[in-house]
Amino acid sequence: MDFALGPDHEMVRRMVRDFAQSEVAPTIREWDRKHQMAPHLLPRMGELGILGICLPVRYGGQGMDYIALGVACEELEAVDTSLRVVMSVHVGLNSLGLFQWASEDQKERFLAPQARGDRIAAFGLTEPGAGSDVAGIVSTARLDGGEYVINGEKMWISLATKAHHVLWFAKTDPNAPDPHDGITAFLLETDRPGVTTGDIEGKLGVRAGSTGWVSCQDVRLPVANRLGEEGEGVRIAMSCLDSGRYTVAAGATGLLRASLEASIRYAGERKAFGRTIDHFQLMQEKIGIMVRDYEMARLLYLRAGWMKNQGQRNTRETSLAKWFATDASFRAAAEAVQIHGAYGYSDEYAVERYLRNAKGAMIYEGTSEIHTLMQAGYALGMRQDAPLRCELPAYDPAMWQSES
Repeated sequence: MDFALGPDHEMVRRMVRDFAQSEVAPTIREWDRKHQMAPHLLPRMGELGILGICLPVRYGGQGMDYIALGVACEELEAVDTSLRVVMSVHVGLNSLGLFQWASEDQKERFLAPQARGDRIAAFGLTEPGAGSDVAGIVSTARLDGGEYVINGEKMWISLATKAHHVLWFAKTDPNAPDPHDGITAFLLETDRPGVTTGDIEGKLGVRAGSTGWVSCQDVRLPVANRLGEEGEGVRIAMSCLDSGRYTVAAGATGLLRASLEASIRYAGERKAFGRTIDHFQLMQEKIGIMVRDYEMARLLYLRAGWMKNQGQRNTRETSLAKWFATDASFRAAAEAVQIHGAYGYSDEYAVERYLRNAKGAMIYEGTSEIHTLMQAGYALGMRQDAPLRCELPAYDPAMWQSES
């Protein structure tokens, strides 16, 4: 078993780290204070190929594998969570969902432009009254002639006001015996009549990111914009979450690393009782635990990425990686604030932002409680993954890097 990253992965790490550290880190505190996303970020990430990093060249991507996606997310969130959120939503939840489920026509119309960064994509599952309870969504899609009529509202949608289209989930059969079987997925362009969007203000964290809502009132969509078959919406959503949660796990690992590195720097500079505080055993304990958790989180997301490369179902492994990494990154950020003392309580140092940002990942894309129950279900034999009609393709370098 080889745990070393390959030359391509190291190239991705250097490129993404250089972008994040040199082009984002110097100004991220100001954008966080403004509660705004820097306008140059999305175009720049598209220009660098980050937004299509793990998609085949023929679909506008860079032809890299799923581990490269994880490495990129780790480096991005080591600077700020808002950067990784872009990858989770645009790439993990949307692009990889289209790569798995879309027709060739849909891939040409939607996937290729967003892999190039020409168009931005979002994911519309959560509603004001439905989060963990997917079957509780109330958005509807009614077939009227050759078009669907969409009504409903989505809440807590990252990139809501930036996206050109949303992967939208709605009930096409409200009376289905199993409510999960009555949900269908659609590709909803945000410039269609009846679509309105807005930003959510006052967030605790990820303030330099875009989070909002999307509303549909009698929006008409052609049947060609349906993703998959009627009733496959929940299966599609859950498969998208396998990829989205993978990016969250990798990103949280980066935030954990950033908390560790900030703590090491500060502990080596701050003096108390005549010596730097890194000499005190309680400080060493905090840092030692961060080291342990970082290595564990990194191995868990790399294992999930390896399974994706092999074309193996990884719902359980990705859930575990996401659960552990997000909980561990929150603990690390909290300890980093403690190590910094009063300075950690101000935005003079980045650790207070790490703490605010870390909390969100314990809630979105499956709360920590949901992942706890998932892992218990697997262990107790109460949960098993049903086969999908379309699986995420295994990584094939020859196919990924071919232009035809």
